[in-house]
Amino acid sequence: MKLPVSTEWLLHCAATLAQLDPGATASAAQLAQYYDLPAAYLAKQLQGLVKAGVLTATTGPRGGFRLAQPASEITLLRIVEAVDGTSPPYECREIRQQGVGALSPEECRTICPLAQKMAEAHDAWRRSLADVSLADIIATLPPTAPARTRSRLASTTGAAPARRTP
Repeated sequence: MKLPVSTEWLLHCAATLAQLDPGATASAAQLAQYYDLPAAYLAKQLQGLVKAGVLTATTGPRGGFRLAQPASEITLLRIVEAVDGTSPPYECREIRQQGVGALSPEECRTICPLAQKMAEAHDAWRRSLADVSLADIIATLPPTAPARTRSRLASTTGAAPARRTP
């Protein structure tokens, strides 16, 4: 399965926002500069996380994004599904019943074994992502990483530094 590049961007941005002080925000421009990404496209993608309830956004000169819930309540699956949807990546079209090699309808009364295995793999992948929160990811970072992230994010130019909101 191949996910769009925007999935990586948003996973990293969400993990970055999880490292901010409570109530602090970061603008799309700051996050774009932090990761050297196209700001307009990133801003559009971040709005998808807002719509999914993963992030909240405030507008204006002191606006920006922050997590909508504690990092411990936001799973990687939730972020991935907000970006890529919930449809399984594999769809069996029953080609085993087509062409010169077609099996008879009687031989196809059970689910295609390939479709079954693909569904099992997709379910395992989803369970794995559902078991990992942003807090779990942050807990794997070196202890100095969150402070370094906050400092570097605040030093980005072209946007106001990360700040606390009232």
